[in-house]
Amino acid sequence: MEDGEAALLERISRGDLSGAATLLIRRYGPEIYGFLAAQLRDETAAAEAFSSFTEDLWRGLPGFQGRSSLRVWSYTLARNAATRHVVAPHRRRDRNVPLSEAAELVDLAERVRTETLPFLRTEAKAKLAEIRQRLSPDECALLVLRVDRGLDWTDVARILFPEDVALSDGDLRTLVARLRKRFQAVKTKVRRMAKDAGLFEP
Repeated sequence: MEDGEAALLERISRGDLSGAATLLIRRYGPEIYGFLAAQLRDETAAAEAFSSFTEDLWRGLPGFQGRSSLRVWSYTLARNAATRHVVAPHRRRDRNVPLSEAAELVDLAERVRTETLPFLRTEAKAKLAEIRQRLSPDECALLVLRVDRGLDWTDVARILFPEDVALSDGDLRTLVARLRKRFQAVKTKVRRMAKDAGLFEP
């Protein structure tokens, strides 16, 4: 993963934003789309949020400051896009991104959606996926980021809390401790629901 990040950062540093955005969508697009689908629980909503995420990515790359990895930054953009969709689902923001200049990126985003969706539909047939549907969006996000994506706790904290809030090391440690405690509660809840669904014997 480090080599992948290095290749992305190298493209950004030499001004190849289109190449960096394309590579980033190829590398992280499917998992980002899966994250949005788990958050929003609706194919149309996930597709719209993914489009917003892609545009935010394109617009934000020139100002990327490297305070986190590009993967974590991408999840933060996706989380923000999902939040905007929930707050105003029928209102698209005015877009200032000349996406006509990034036709390849638009096509790639569409391929990611269409190729990821059948996998998500298959996965959703499992009882465990049904159980996750009964969790709150925040609980689901916590599970996806920590369990499915394997992100460390500090990265999870940065994704789940607004990036415009400056976090001291102490603040970050406090948030991580809260997230760990909540994660344990979510795991207990999932185990209980799995037991009730007959997924394992006591």
